[in-house]
This record gives sequence, C-alpha cells and structure tokens, in this order.
Amino acid sequence: MSNQPSLVDYLVQHEPSFRKARLPALYSDFTTLRTLNPDGYQANISAWRSALAHLTRSGWAPAPKGSTPNLLVLNSDESLLRALESKKYGRPLALGTVIREALAAKDLVPLHDFLTSQTTIYYQPWLPSPWAVAGGVAGWALRQLGVADWLRGNGLPKGQYVVIANVQEAGKQFAATTASALTDSRFERTWSKAHFLHTYNEQVKLEQGSDGKLLSETDLDVLLVFLSRDKDLILYDGSTFKIKTPSDQQHQSITPEDTTVASIKELISSLTHQTHLLAGRISELDKAARAAVQAKNRIAALAALKQKKLAEQSLEGRYASLTQLEAVAAQIQQASDSVAMMKIMETSSRVLESLNEQVGGVDRVENLTSKLREQMAEVDEVNTILAEAGTTAAGGMVDEEEIDEELEEMLAEQEKEKQDREEKEEGERERDREREREQEREAEELRRRLEAIGGVPVGEPGTGTGSRREREMERLMKGMSIDED
Repeated sequence: MSNQPSLVDYLVQHEPSFRKARLPALYSDFTTLRTLNPDGYQANISAWRSALAHLTRSGWAPAPKGSTPNLLVLNSDESLLRALESKKYGRPLALGTVIREALAAKDLVPLHDFLTSQTTIYYQPWLPSPWAVAGGVAGWALRQLGVADWLRGNGLPKGQYVVIANVQEAGKQFAATTASALTDSRFERTWSKAHFLHTYNEQVKLEQGSDGKLLSETDLDVLLVFLSRDKDLILYDGSTFKIKTPSDQQHQSITPEDTTVASIKELISSLTHQTHLLAGRISELDKAARAAVQAKNRIAALAALKQKKLAEQSLEGRYASLTQLEAVAAQIQQASDSVAMMKIMETSSRVLESLNEQVGGVDRVENLTSKLREQMAEVDEVNTILAEAGTTAAGGMVDEEEIDEELEEMLAEQEKEKQDREEKEEGERERDREREREQEREAEELRRRLEAIGGVPVGEPGTGTGSRREREMERLMKGMSIDED
C-alpha cells in the first residue's frame, strides 16, 4: 500500500462525486444536515456509498489482517478510517453515519447475516428496521428514551459487510460467463467451489484496470449464496454447486451424484495441471543434462538424468490416472445423457397415451370418418340441386341448341368478313405488282430506243447529222413524257 497513492487521491481520480472542491464537506461531520439541509445530506451519503463500493470492488479497501482483499465484502474498522485519512482534512467524521444509513437501506448487509439468512435480500418486511424507525415519526419517542441516539451514534460500526451493488455486478458477470453452460450436460454444469474459483476467477472482473484483483474465498461464498438464494440460478450446498436448467426444477438440492461429478472434474483439472508442470520439469532437466555433458560435468549430468527419469515415471503415472478419470467422466456423461433420454421418452409416452385417449381408439375414428363422408356427400347433393334450380330462376329453361346455332352464325359471319378483307388486300397487292411490271416494260422500251439512236453527238448544235439526232432524241423524250402522262 505504501507504493500506491492514498485512497483520497484514488477517489478524486476515479469517483466523479469526490471532486477536490467537495472534500471539505465530505470529510466534515455533516450529520446535522439531516434536518438543516436534507438534499445536501443525501448527496454526501450517496457519494460515500458509491466511494466505499468502488474501493471494495477495486481491491483498494483494507482487508482484515492476514487475509487477501475482498471485492464483495467491506471490512469496517479502525484500518478503514486510517486508510481514508487525509493529510489536509483528517479522518471522515461522518463515516459511521454513512455505514448506518447503508445498513438501513440494505446497501450493506452484515456478512454473517447474509450467509445464514434463509430469506432473500430483496424481501421487504412489513415492519420497518430499527434504522428506519429512528428516522421516522416514532423517532421522537425513541430519542426521548435514548434509543435513537444509540442507533445514530457517531462511532464507526465495526464488522464485515457485504456490498450488495458489487454482488449484483458479480452475479451479472457470472451469468454472462456461464451462459453457454445452460445447453451443456450435467457434467459440464457441476463444479466444486475450489475448482470454480481456480478456473473462472480471472474471468470475473468487477473493475476495469483493477491490477488483476481476484475474488477471495469469502467473495465466492457470498456470490454463490446470492446466486442460489436470491437469483435461483444455481444449486449450492456449501462445497458443490450446479447451474440450474428448466429441467432441474424438480431437484432442489445437490445430490451425491453431483458431488461425485464435481470431485472428478476437480481431480481431472488438478492432474492436467500436474502433467503440464512435470512436462516442463522434464524439459528443464534434459537441458541441464545436456549442458552438464558439454561442460564435461559427469556427476551433474547423471543427477539431472536421474531426476528426469523420476519425473518421466511420475508423468507416466499422472497420464495413466488422467486417462482413467477421463474414461470415467465420459461414462458418467453418457449415463447422464441416457437418463435424460429415458425421461424424455417417459414423458413422450405419457403425452401420446393422453392424446390417444382423447382420440378414443380406432373404432371411434372409423365412425367419425364414415359420418364425415356421409355429410360431405349430402353437401354435394344439396349443391347440385341448388345449381339446377339456379338455371331456371330467370323464368324457364334455356334452349341450348338455339344458343349453339346463334354462336355458329356469329362465327361464320366473322370468318366471311375475314376472307373478304384478305381478298381485298390481295387484289390491291396484285394491282401494285402489275403497275411495277408496266413500269419495267416502259423502262426496257426506252433503253432499246436509246440504243437504236446511238451515242450523243459531238458537233456544234444545229449542224449536220448531229442536229438530226438531237431532234430525234427530243421527239422520243417528248413521246415518253406523253406516254407517262
């Protein structure tokens, strides 16, 4: 603790309500504010409650002499006052009042009462506690008798108190850590207290950056009692616990089978740890023997080899025991699965028997199906009669042949119109083709006449043969124009 900052400095850094400007008020005797300034009084009480819970779960609160710090239990004695003492403001004068207020509000619960109580901490009795009576209407009579003054004494109540806020946080982390176990077998859900403390302790972190503070054995007792009595998440008998599932509602205590399973799991874990240590020891002795050989130290090499041989024999024995235990564990898991299967089959058999009784047997089913067919046939007959009646509802029977003849006439008329339209279109297409052939003939006739006349004259216009040819060309062109018109 000497290398760490004081608790006051730690609170100033980590508790928002412990600002330096508030330290004089927090370290003063603010008991009189209960009547003079109730809001200020409650603010100071809340600040100290939060600070004490924070110090406890971070492992900074002083622990009883000779024991490891508790993260769920606050040790209230002279050491707590000394640890909270400030060089500038001295000791917190109202710390005793804070503890008593927390006890009255059940934020703190005496450790012995918490572990031995048969009722949940969430139970609210009809009769108020002495702490609440002292602050209520009956307080005046109690003050006249001197009882209220004793309940509200300024001295620090000494003892160990469970911090409920920290326990609830640890319970949430336990539920998150073991959530997958709800689908596991009975073997995986059963633990001894020591095995669980060793295996899961590092996963339960109540305070970020708490320098690896772990739950103590006292903390684990408190947590398991809370999970068993107040949250009904586990079954616990003081040394063994089992995570509950919906199928465990009929078993409300730890059975001898659960204790055996927990012992086997703990022994397997212990042997596994020993094999790792022995394997490391063998590796170290092998290196030592080789180093001694290189140094030509025959005695040291022989000693290292002898120790290595003994370690190998021990490792072989540990592995043999571990193999045997794992085989037993596998058989237990298989037997547990068989028991679960038999329970399911038994339940299923009862369900089927009940359903068959409700059905009433084969004869009843045959009678029902026969009646159902009869009723369906009757419904079909009624529908047929109604359909026939609907056809005559308009005033007589309709002549189906007359309707068919009218339909044939309409189809024939539609077909004739289609043929006339196609013939007209074909006639128009034939006229177009004849016009195209006439144009081709005229073009061919023009080509032959042009070939008969010859080439275009080269001489001057109006002279000799060229003039005659030009006149012939002009006559032909005029003739073509007249024909085309």
